[in-house]
Amino acid sequence: MEGIFAAVMVIVILQRLAELVLSARNVRTLKSEGAIETGQEHYKYIVLLHTAFFISLITEFLVRRSAGNLSEISYLFLVFFIFLQLVRAWVIISLGKYWNTRIIRVPGSKLVKSGPYRFMRHPNYAVVSLEIFCLPMIFGLIYTAVIFTVLNSAVLIIRIREEEKALNS
Repeated sequence: MEGIFAAVMVIVILQRLAELVLSARNVRTLKSEGAIETGQEHYKYIVLLHTAFFISLITEFLVRRSAGNLSEISYLFLVFFIFLQLVRAWVIISLGKYWNTRIIRVPGSKLVKSGPYRFMRHPNYAVVSLEIFCLPMIFGLIYTAVIFTVLNSAVLIIRIREEEKALNS
């Protein structure tokens, strides 16, 4: 179990770091096109939340392991998490240069209405919300799953409100 947990953590953390590099590149591109960023005040809380999420995942796993209280791997949650990665990729590909981790709007640009955006307004946030619950549940880490699902929901209320203002301006 420890080997699978470590492998999943390494893969997901490397994926997130690669996404941050892509996001930074896209931000530079968009700003060179006159993009305006909003919502910077709460961005640090999103970064803090996601960092704390991974720390909590690892900590809860280690505490449960040392107590001899690890659950069996949930292959149902693992398969669903893999499916979410495919949807995440679909979101990123659909947004192209517009995908990033900030709220940035290029004046005069049209909203993306292709890919998963045909079906919902904020598919990326739906994916992230499901990931935050699903990833810990692969390993039975219920405390991390519940606590960070609630915290993420609170942050998303602020985030989506800010993003809607930017998208409608």
